[in-house]
Amino acid sequence: MHHRAQQRERVARSQLRRGAQAPRILLAHHLKTLKLPTFLREHEKLARQCAAEGLDHVQFLARLVELELIDRERRMVDRRIKAAKFPATKSLDSFDFKAIPKLNKMQVLELARCEWIDRRENVIALGPSGTGKTHIALGLGLAACQKGMSVSFTAAAALVNELLEARDERRLLRVQKQMAAVKLLIIDEPGFVPLSRTGAELLFEMISQRYERGASLITSNLQFDEWTETFGTERLTGALLDRLTHHVNILEMNGESYRLAQSRVRKSTDTA
Repeated sequence: MHHRAQQRERVARSQLRRGAQAPRILLAHHLKTLKLPTFLREHEKLARQCAAEGLDHVQFLARLVELELIDRERRMVDRRIKAAKFPATKSLDSFDFKAIPKLNKMQVLELARCEWIDRRENVIALGPSGTGKTHIALGLGLAACQKGMSVSFTAAAALVNELLEARDERRLLRVQKQMAAVKLLIIDEPGFVPLSRTGAELLFEMISQRYERGASLITSNLQFDEWTETFGTERLTGALLDRLTHHVNILEMNGESYRLAQSRVRKSTDTA
């Protein structure tokens, strides 16, 4: 009899535990369905904290919602950064403006507010190789991602190759629409290699489609009067510059190589 009583007691306790677990299992299911991962991860710990602080259910819920919103924004920024296809993630905080004294720091910080992107203006960073143009472009692109804007980063040669392949495969219109829809298009170093006539025309068409419809940021190691070397004809180069420089912010980055200066800093630190 005693053994049977213990067995019944164990069964009763097991049923109680299952009954207590049921609401938690159901809650977890609902939170997953509603795509609230931070709610699911944090609600029990936060409930204990709020109980210890004597906070009511409204204050508990407000804190939980705030955590979800913060986490959701972080995930959205991460997705925008991934979609931008940056070759590296660099912020303006890590740029040494003292190494390039010709660069207007206040102008760059103003551009980091991204209002020029909303106005569909352009930025052109000009300077010799190694002066940090790509770093500045990446920093401004990251700032745009953090402000909720879609960004696409591409080397000029890679973009032209993509457009040529898309034309050959009869999907050029789709690629052009995708590029035109991006809030900020960053084109890195179109001056490195001369473009074929078709490649130059496709790049011109891409930039023309974005004219006053989207913002573009272009880095170049060539001054404007040398762009004909890349685009082939003065007519095409002139038409391109007309569109790019109508609403433009120029970043002058002439000076000693930024990469060389950074290398010297690292070497001096290593030997110190």
